[in-house]
Amino acid sequence: MTANQTHAADETAILTVLKGVYDAWDAHDADAFVADYTEDASAILPGSYRKSREEIRESMEAGFSSFLKGSTTTNKVLNIRFLNDDAAVVVSETNILFPGEAEAPDDRLAIATWVLTRQDGKWLLAAYQNSPAVVNMG
Repeated sequence: MTANQTHAADETAILTVLKGVYDAWDAHDADAFVADYTEDASAILPGSYRKSREEIRESMEAGFSSFLKGSTTTNKVLNIRFLNDDAAVVVSETNILFPGEAEAPDDRLAIATWVLTRQDGKWLLAAYQNSPAVVNMG
């Protein structure tokens, strides 16, 4: 197998991991949301830092039962870059649609960075960070 074939298979596996996260969000399933996170995964979002898979799970569970209730997401992978055979960085755009919205406003669009690692042959999420795609400088 060539390096390009290997990376093609890895890209498919990575996209499957991300799809699992997106599907778990849409199902409001905090356990499924973190199923492919490492134990020591971290998540950084504006105003918060979560230091473990369990903290991320608890935060998502709380969100799904309150301010994120009924929400879905839109997601677009912009780039997958391999750091080595067992580490990759994904950059994506994401937005949250709340109940009753047909389209999410641009001011909620975020750019996200996902860091994935291959452990025991399986791709897992090690870190996530997002920030607003548009910053009001006025």
